[in-house]
Amino acid sequence: MMVILTACGGGAGSSTAGGATAEAAAATGESAKTTDGAAPVKVVWWHAMSGELGGVVDELVKRFNESQDDVEVEAVFQGTYDESLNKLKTAMGSGTGPTMIQTYEIGSRFMIDSGAITPMQQFIDGESYDVSKLEPNILGYYTFDDRLYSMPFNTSNPILYYNKDAFKAAGLDPENPPKTYEEVEKAAKTLTKDGMTGGSFAIYGWFMEQLLANQGAELLNNSNGRAGMADQAQLGAPAAVRTLEWWKKMVDAGTMLNLGRKTDDTKKAFAAGQIAMTLDSTASLRGIVQAAEGKFEVGTAPLPKPTAADADKGGVVVGGASLWIMNDRPEAEQQAAWSFIKFLAEPATQAYWHVNTGYFPITKQAYDEDLVKENLKKYPQFQTAVDQLHGTEPTPATQGAVMGVFPEARQLTETAIEEALTGAATPQDALDRASAEITQKIQEYNSTVAQ
Repeated sequence: MMVILTACGGGAGSSTAGGATAEAAAATGESAKTTDGAAPVKVVWWHAMSGELGGVVDELVKRFNESQDDVEVEAVFQGTYDESLNKLKTAMGSGTGPTMIQTYEIGSRFMIDSGAITPMQQFIDGESYDVSKLEPNILGYYTFDDRLYSMPFNTSNPILYYNKDAFKAAGLDPENPPKTYEEVEKAAKTLTKDGMTGGSFAIYGWFMEQLLANQGAELLNNSNGRAGMADQAQLGAPAAVRTLEWWKKMVDAGTMLNLGRKTDDTKKAFAAGQIAMTLDSTASLRGIVQAAEGKFEVGTAPLPKPTAADADKGGVVVGGASLWIMNDRPEAEQQAAWSFIKFLAEPATQAYWHVNTGYFPITKQAYDEDLVKENLKKYPQFQTAVDQLHGTEPTPATQGAVMGVFPEARQLTETAIEEALTGAATPQDALDRASAEITQKIQEYNSTVAQ
């Protein structure tokens, strides 16, 4: 499988720690052993959180380990999402893999088809765990055939960031950001002056996926691969062509810069005041606001719709990653991992995770925690992200596409965007070619999977 680097993955660093709860240990029958001085059940967790994110992971594991003596979790950084998944593929069947692994959302189809995981639904049903306390729009992505296969962990979606000071200086209302493609285009034109360009969107396949879902369009057939295995990509459909033509029109007009595929490059340009608008993940919010401190005020707005008539259509797809339990580990070890996963889903844990990373809480009650309330006062821009998530109605489009070759598909989408923006091909031709290649790869993958 061709691999690419995704925006919500890790970079460099490592983390180790340990933990669990007495409840899980009791479920495995290990409680008596550890109480008598035997070694706790060990859970090895492979993750892709680097840098500051890795530090937060360390802290959560430390808190979990210190809460009891029956289970010890060891968190091991394995590189980017792609690197971690490739290491898992190598370890499958060898007995050297982890108890649980964090895998990006676009790896879900592969994880299910691998036959190497124990569906989260098995643990949920085993003790009637109440999933109603979790965010339904986040659960929706990871639910297939009415079964939850993994537990959401780090979750984000994209929003529009804009320079409020630049809006005011250009005579635009900083409290009324653009909501449609046409309004973005007009604002970009007005903002392009005095060394500043209206905006820049990184060439990132995730953004195209989100802009399609935001107008209720599906990326794949068979209800985005959720009513059955998808075997056709729909990237050349009118919704995608309209979106790329709009994007290209602004680049051609010089009101939108093409800064390439790295989201970090658009973030730096935004912080430097070189561009007035950009798209980025909600997980980047705190960093973007902090980078602009003392220079300008950052505004946030929902992802734009094609037209005002599309206001009630579609919504955003959650991005990020979830946690999977591997089925080649002893039952006691799997139960211990489930206990740790429940700890991670607790409101207080989610509040700490959200405030220190910018990822959404997956538990609704986390918003009642004082820590979250105080953070929202400090970063009111995050309300846009919360409202956008809660305002999205689950549909096949907003639940997200499912295919076993998603990393490759995303890269092919980026190549098509690049070709269109640089004039190497028309948006229609570039997207048609990418759609045909994605379709071929999907069908090749499907042929290898037992139905």
